[in-house]
Amino acid sequence: MSAPTQPRPPSAELPPRTVLRPMRWWDIPAVTVLEHVAFPEDAWSVGMFWSELAEVASRCYLVAEEFGSDPEHPDRQGPRIVGYAGLLAGIGEAEVQTIAVDPKREGRGLGAALLTALLREAARRQCDDVVLEVREDNPRAQQLYRRFGFVQVGLRRGYYQPANVDALVMRASGVIERFGEED
Repeated sequence: MSAPTQPRPPSAELPPRTVLRPMRWWDIPAVTVLEHVAFPEDAWSVGMFWSELAEVASRCYLVAEEFGSDPEHPDRQGPRIVGYAGLLAGIGEAEVQTIAVDPKREGRGLGAALLTALLREAARRQCDDVVLEVREDNPRAQQLYRRFGFVQVGLRRGYYQPANVDALVMRASGVIERFGEED
């Protein structure tokens, strides 16, 4: 039995009372609110999310829903959208379009679970390479991507506007072997 050329992916378990499911049009208002919290300077518009969801053949968008009472508002019961992610799948290569987690829920494994789901979808669609851009001033996200085998392959100066922040271009290879179905 030969050893795999790349290590299996890191474990990524969802926090308790949280599920991932496909994003639907009725999620766009809640996703847009979270988008503006996570990315206040360069948030996507409602129209951008509509456009992405319309591209069914090449896109995969997920939301993370949390069930149960909201710790900050005990009178409110779930479900609540606490994260989302999107993937553009092409021929042999995919691109992580976005990942966002409610800042109050960071550090609980939700970003890793969303990224794992996107990479599994890329593998399912036979995309062996996955690329993404990440803000140069976001070391937490960079660390997550490195844990999943992404390496920097380029730099896009002034990519994030209006703040004029550079983007690191990162790539993960061997996605089918590491995130595809196990025998």
